[in-house]
Amino acid sequence: MGNIKEIPLQKLKVKDFIKEQVAEISNTVGDGLAINALSGGVDSSVVTLLGFNALGKRLKTYFIDSGLMRHREPQYVLSIFRKLGVPVEIVDAKDRFFKALKGLVDPEQKREAITHVFYKEIFGGLVKKSGARYLLQGTNYTDVEETVAGIKRQHNILAQLGIDTKEVYGYHVIEPLIRLRKSGIRKVGQGLGLPAEIYKRPPFPGPALAARVIGEVTPQRVEVVRKATKIVEEELYTTGAFQYLAILHEDRVTGIRKSKRDFGLQIEVRCWESTDAKVGVPTKLPYDKLLKLGDRITAEVPGVVSVTYNITRKPPSTIEAI
Repeated sequence: MGNIKEIPLQKLKVKDFIKEQVAEISNTVGDGLAINALSGGVDSSVVTLLGFNALGKRLKTYFIDSGLMRHREPQYVLSIFRKLGVPVEIVDAKDRFFKALKGLVDPEQKREAITHVFYKEIFGGLVKKSGARYLLQGTNYTDVEETVAGIKRQHNILAQLGIDTKEVYGYHVIEPLIRLRKSGIRKVGQGLGLPAEIYKRPPFPGPALAARVIGEVTPQRVEVVRKATKIVEEELYTTGAFQYLAILHEDRVTGIRKSKRDFGLQIEVRCWESTDAKVGVPTKLPYDKLLKLGDRITAEVPGVVSVTYNITRKPPSTIEAI
């Protein structure tokens, strides 16, 4: 992990951490501008408030609408941060992401395509347009750990892989949360005054719903997993689980509707107990809840005929599929 030293939850002093990071962001950026990638997830939301506290109007915050986000996510995130006094601009980049993902089925190739569009095409362009020299992002300790270990390449891991962001993309990257795991980041979010509906959200991957589509990522397939995700989050929100998600499998499976064969889609549901995302155990959901998930997803998501529940620990499984 190089020179990155984790701050364990029990040693995290939230007020001191916030004060230190706000000062460090301010000192690093100086009297210049920084841009910020807000996705609405816990990590990026916390970074947004740290950056805004440090820089005010000199922080340009963008929500990149990749077409891979959850149901009505752009509108929801904008409304939350508008109430917090943070201006956010939406960038419509759906066509660019789906064009880059067309025909790709290998997980690492998909992650690389998303990284290129996000950092080179979109933020490279925004940096040139704004004159900013810095990008704030919510890389956390687990992201670095899994990438360095070779488990999976997180799309936001750059410098730790030897990528000179200034040379490749034209800007420096600031990562205020890189020494914290999710549990610590939630505490910082609470300390910053983020609403609980944000800092308690289940983790959401950087590649967004592309990380939950096995096989090619198309607008139609993303829409399937988006609808299934909405149902899973509605049904499992009150469980108190660390994370819960829906995954769209690649192969079609045989089903029956109205006494006729329905060759349809399969959704896998995952729900995890964890504190740091390093290890995890599937939540022991009540059987009636599992049946309700199956009934709702097959009834409300067109084309789905099968719903399964993952019962594998992490490791050997990972929390996200891709």
